[in-house]
Amino acid sequence: MFRRLLLLGLVLLGLVAAPAAAPAAAAPFPSSVPLPVDFQPEGIAVGAGSTFYAGSLRSGDIYRGDLRTGQGAVFVHAPAGRAAVGLKVDQAHQLLFVAGGGTGKAFVYDARTGAPVASYDFGGSFLNDVAIAGDGAYFTETFGPVLYKIPISPSGALGTGSTLALTGPGATTVPNDFNLNGIQATPDGSTLIVGNTSLGKLFTVDPATGATAEIHVDGIIPGTPDGLLLAGPDMWVVENGANTIVRVRLAPDLSSGTITKTVTGSQFRVPTTMARFGDRLAVVNGRFDLGFPPPFGPGAPPGTTFDVAVVRAG
Repeated sequence: MFRRLLLLGLVLLGLVAAPAAAPAAAAPFPSSVPLPVDFQPEGIAVGAGSTFYAGSLRSGDIYRGDLRTGQGAVFVHAPAGRAAVGLKVDQAHQLLFVAGGGTGKAFVYDARTGAPVASYDFGGSFLNDVAIAGDGAYFTETFGPVLYKIPISPSGALGTGSTLALTGPGATTVPNDFNLNGIQATPDGSTLIVGNTSLGKLFTVDPATGATAEIHVDGIIPGTPDGLLLAGPDMWVVENGANTIVRVRLAPDLSSGTITKTVTGSQFRVPTTMARFGDRLAVVNGRFDLGFPPPFGPGAPPGTTFDVAVVRAG
């Protein structure tokens, strides 16, 4: 009886703790993040936290969204005449580098505010993608055997742009076709890796000399390689027209690679590029089957919807 009365008193005094509530289940990631209607995206980059940026081929605008919530809005309203293809965030200096496609230019924005930082006119035919490596940002030129570089100092100051001529097998170009496209850098910045869309091949590039060598991989579909993503020993390759992404396990010396996984699904609608967030891939659906944007075509019909598909990397 005493024990029962004691327990009753403790309960009344609030001294007996109630069972701990079960932790709330984390909200699932959206499998698709909508982009603005008629946005005509191509490139994507991840920033701080779960933030991502996607660029518009049609207008050069930059959309900023959240991969956890699926929410977002246009972040940069670009001046008329711009285009945005590949994107990359320099996390150390919070700079967003943008390949300007057929404008022949590269654009740099503040990744926190969207304010313009710099613009570089390389006089190129089509700046396609960008990677941060060591002391600079490197851009692929799709219609010529060169890369373009914007130097980045340790403080984040930007230097004078330059052109790096390529030599060796990676300098091969097919006339009137898409050649150099996706680009990535090894963690130490000593080697760049580029993809050639027309040839369906990967190449290493020495950023100091421009010397290239082929990474021998069987099974990549010529005419489809687009965006690249290097994650540890694996190179993920978007095969746009095939609606697939393949994972290539690279040899330690980068002389060869083997396809170890193929990702397909109804969520892909001519994917172009991807970025990684944790164990997920955020993949832009370019929908080029509905029409290439200028200068290659009229673009997708008015009212076309676009999105970023979110899939597990596995």
